[in-house]
Amino acid sequence: MSAKMIVWVAFGGAAGSVARFMMMSVIGHVTHTGFPYATLAVNVIGGFILGSVIEIMALAWSPGPELRGLVVVGVLGGFTTFSTFSMDVFYLFERGQYSAATVYVAASVILSVVGLAMGMMLFRQIMS
Repeated sequence: MSAKMIVWVAFGGAAGSVARFMMMSVIGHVTHTGFPYATLAVNVIGGFILGSVIEIMALAWSPGPELRGLVVVGVLGGFTTFSTFSMDVFYLFERGQYSAATVYVAASVILSVVGLAMGMMLFRQIMS
């Protein structure tokens, strides 16, 4: 692990965190509900982007380790929100919204995996 790699990951993490904040602010402003739609959307979109990037790197682009660290660990790690997801689930349960919590957990896991798979499939089609 080099200092250069840490700087790249840190820069990407900052960019991803700002992107998450902006997207969650916009979605939260639009939805106005107690259901964490913004966190769900960020995680699904993050999965789609990660699947896309993975497939592009596998088929057509081989960036150096610093750029991979910037995008995959930094930007997407800062953008997606597992800790926020965990907090949302906790608060839904704490408020007695058991059905909403269950739907949220299932939707987050399933749709995020689907988003990742769709990103991979899309770029397999585009690049083959």
